[in-house]
Amino acid sequence: MPPKPPRKGGAAAAAAKGQRASPDCGTPPPAAARLEFGETDFVALCDTLRVSDIVRANAWKTYEKVTSADGTLVGYSEKKKDMWGICIFIAAVDLDEMTFTFTELLKSIGMSVCTCLRLLREMDVNMDTISTKVDSNVSRLNKKYDVLSALYHKFERTCGLIYVVQPSSQTAAELSFPLVLKTSWITFLLAKGKVLQMEDDLVISFQLLLCVLDYFIKLSPPAMLKEPYKSHVSALSINGSTRAPRRGQNRSTRTSKQTDTDTKVIEVLCKEYGCNLDEVKNVYFTSFIPFLNSVGIVTSNGLPEVEDLSRQYEELYLKNKDIDARLFLDNDETLQRNHTECLQLERTPRKNNPDEELNLILPQTPVRAAMNTIQQLMMILNSASDKPSDNLISYFNNCTVNPKEGILARVENLGNIFKEKFAEAVGQGCAEIGSQRYKLGVRLYYRQMESMLKSEEERLSVHNFSKLLNNNIFHTSLLACAVEVVMATYGRNASQTDGTSTETDLSFPWILNVLDLKAFDFYKVIESFIKAEPSLTREMIKHLERCEHRIMESLAWQSDSSLFDLIKQSKEREGQVDQPEPTCTLNLPLQHNHTAADLYLSPVRSPKKKGSTASLNSTPIIDAQPVLAPQIQKPQKSTSLSLFYKKVYRLAYLRLNTLCLRLLFDHPELEHLIWTLFQHTLQNEYELMKDRHLDQIMMCSMYGICKVKNVDLRFKIIVTAYKELTNTNQETFKRVLIREGQYDSIIVFYNLVFMQKLKTNILQYASNRPPTLSPIPHIPRSPYKFSNSPLRVPAGNNIYISPLKSPYKFSEGMLSPTKMTPRSRILVSIGESFGTSEKFQKINQMVGSSDRQLKRSAEVSTAPKPLKRLRFDIEGQDEADGSKHLPGESKFQQKLAEMTSTRTRMQKQKLNDGTDTSATEEK
Repeated sequence: MPPKPPRKGGAAAAAAKGQRASPDCGTPPPAAARLEFGETDFVALCDTLRVSDIVRANAWKTYEKVTSADGTLVGYSEKKKDMWGICIFIAAVDLDEMTFTFTELLKSIGMSVCTCLRLLREMDVNMDTISTKVDSNVSRLNKKYDVLSALYHKFERTCGLIYVVQPSSQTAAELSFPLVLKTSWITFLLAKGKVLQMEDDLVISFQLLLCVLDYFIKLSPPAMLKEPYKSHVSALSINGSTRAPRRGQNRSTRTSKQTDTDTKVIEVLCKEYGCNLDEVKNVYFTSFIPFLNSVGIVTSNGLPEVEDLSRQYEELYLKNKDIDARLFLDNDETLQRNHTECLQLERTPRKNNPDEELNLILPQTPVRAAMNTIQQLMMILNSASDKPSDNLISYFNNCTVNPKEGILARVENLGNIFKEKFAEAVGQGCAEIGSQRYKLGVRLYYRQMESMLKSEEERLSVHNFSKLLNNNIFHTSLLACAVEVVMATYGRNASQTDGTSTETDLSFPWILNVLDLKAFDFYKVIESFIKAEPSLTREMIKHLERCEHRIMESLAWQSDSSLFDLIKQSKEREGQVDQPEPTCTLNLPLQHNHTAADLYLSPVRSPKKKGSTASLNSTPIIDAQPVLAPQIQKPQKSTSLSLFYKKVYRLAYLRLNTLCLRLLFDHPELEHLIWTLFQHTLQNEYELMKDRHLDQIMMCSMYGICKVKNVDLRFKIIVTAYKELTNTNQETFKRVLIREGQYDSIIVFYNLVFMQKLKTNILQYASNRPPTLSPIPHIPRSPYKFSNSPLRVPAGNNIYISPLKSPYKFSEGMLSPTKMTPRSRILVSIGESFGTSEKFQKINQMVGSSDRQLKRSAEVSTAPKPLKRLRFDIEGQDEADGSKHLPGESKFQQKLAEMTSTRTRMQKQKLNDGTDTSATEEK
């Protein structure tokens, strides 16, 4: 039990004796006997936060646990108040007894958001210290803080560009910049809380912020505004469309004025910040205007009454028990980022001198990065149609059974379902936003379908794709993949700086639940989808690859998955014990030449016969002629299952190898043993994967082999290292299925399930005749090539050559090379005005300072020889290019010609390298 307030004299006596409770004592001494002065502060903190007795008890129990001799937080004994506050938060969340807000907690212990979240992560050193419920709550707070922080800093900078900080004295008497700033921000917070159920949506939140800015710009006197907003508001005042005497206006008059058709201000804002105008208009009229009409805004001096808005926001904040975002206005330390602890948010660099170039291209702000990512997607879909193209219609007409009507009906039906589910997740006022995103997905769906069919036509020389195009699962999967790309693009979170995906309520596998699609079926389309769209950005490809990994890790192994039926059929094939994928193929290269058609119409490989090899039937996607007499055929081996297992094995070994390098670098011989047990379990005891995770089997295999080999490696150490791996979730080891409806930690799973099932097999590794070791899987590089990746110049000092991009800005509909350039110190773009010769001299100095030189190979080989380092000599010619120059060419023209030639050779070399690699893997 937690300590209680001491009786008179009790605390002083305890302090004088220096008594302290030992966590190892069998029976704890009376509370008064183990009290110190500081522990009285724990009671006072509990009183301040109004927590119940059971929360106090659980909080104190957690505190004793994490500060015990076995904990890693012993060094925090001098920061007791910090630890007490965090322990109280953990207990309150677990017991659903939050009597305080997160901001109140931070204020009471004098801690920032970043520090608190960091300590929570550090505290979770034991599997049972912090529950998955607390993990989820902390994740929600973290994402909400990231979004609010990114939006406020964007809001603050934007207002500085819109408003005159020190307007004329007459205007300042009525309105002031701080008042407008405060009223606008609180209005946005209230609108965000009222309109959005999912408040970590950065894109919709920013679009809503633009609506709020538009509203206040139109309310402001022109003297307070900078250009071009001043001119637009002045024009509105003259036309009388929105300006009216501000004093004494009632709510209905003011809000009705905001629904006029003038959109000049919102158009300027959208153009300035790279937002889609139609989307922002949608948010304005379907969400923001209804919000204004619902909150009953009272005006004062032409602006909504800030006290009234603040009171309404206070009710929302106290209900949610989270972050009081009004404190951003005061630069409150509670919400300030400590850059040594919170490195997620990168600010846009500012130039001291506009004429000077930045030496380093730094990351963009989260909002700008999100807008740019969306615009890249829009560029891909600008030329796409909401309906099937003429080429697609031709493919449909060539089918034995025309699929057109079924495809159109399916798209419409799933669109209605998507719109409804989107509104349920984000907010009922956002239904049309969901409809817009679905339409973008449909455009990509038709575009991908046409590309896939064209590829299949070239591969098979057939025109009738009736079986494939009348396959409902194929169409649903392809549509789901297209919509997922759109959702991931719009779902970029404020904490993302590397382009990877961050979990939100709409993250994968949300789309599978919406469209009632099995993960194993969705998996079949991913690789073909990526290959069919060469314009997909690196971020989109990485996201789909991560979706594929999640399916292989756990989603495909859910109990209702068709995967288990395929495995059983494979085992029963020809009445013999078969394997999903023979182990002898593990160390062979993985050939990525299967298409979606192969996988959705699988099985397509005939059973092996004596004296013959299995052959790939390349005609399943065309309508076959009816068979006159029924024939009994043996079950065919599934291509989709075989390829799935190959990919699972490779993913499993990669993760195991990473963990072994961290934990067993002193025992490298154990990795092969662990892999053999791991692979045996996946192949022969696959039922253990049902409703479980690949990494759970991996960690149990590692623990089992180490235990039988007398290597001291506890689960606590394993999960601590596992948490450091990429794309891991603490629920993986905290909540493992034991039996139907019962979950527990991975230790319990190992003892009650894994060990019981594999005990005999594990003990074999302790004998002198261990099982035959499984081959190590061949690990190729990712099959998904990133076409936009810059190519590093051999022996260059951070010099890269990238494909030429258009010099135009996103706002003009084209990409800018400066947006796609790596973090290099100099940008050279062939075909554009480069400048003076000093820049070439600077490059020459950089390259010349490198001591590394590549030597040409003495062996005769068909492989392209590596290029020498680039050298731009003022009087000589490029070492990497022996071409002669035409007489009369200027030195600048010569340098451009040399660079162009070198760039062309490097691109050819890169292409040849890729071809050689593919040829090697196919052998």
